[in-house]
Amino acid sequence: VAERKRDEARQVLQNAQAACQAAQGQLSQLEGYAEEIQERWGAKEGASLKPEVMYHHHQFMGRLGHAAGLQSGVVADHMQRIEAASRQVLAAELRLASLRKVLAARRKEIELQQARRDQKQTDERAAIKYHSNAIGPLGQEG
Repeated sequence: VAERKRDEARQVLQNAQAACQAAQGQLSQLEGYAEEIQERWGAKEGASLKPEVMYHHHQFMGRLGHAAGLQSGVVADHMQRIEAASRQVLAAELRLASLRKVLAARRKEIELQQARRDQKQTDERAAIKYHSNAIGPLGQEG
């Protein structure tokens, strides 16, 4: 059960990491697009532009900046999920290690008890054999 929980925690962590990478990729695309638009806009600075065009460009860049800000928040949320999932994996691995240690100690104790039983049986057989040899074949002590 502990191994299954650890494996499930690892899967949650991997899913969180994949989602974060996807969100980071989207943020990079938004930022790259904003830079590209700004570079194209910069090439036209020498040209005379109508105020409406400048206003629309400014509005568009504002919306693009806002979208990038929202995506940054999404990335931050995914980072928090990764941290939480990492803590869960660590806790599951510690629990599993603890259980394995307890199991090993119990196995060692069972092996020790079995060895004591085996030794006791060996001692009893030796005592019976010694006793039967001491009495002799006719039932007389020798």
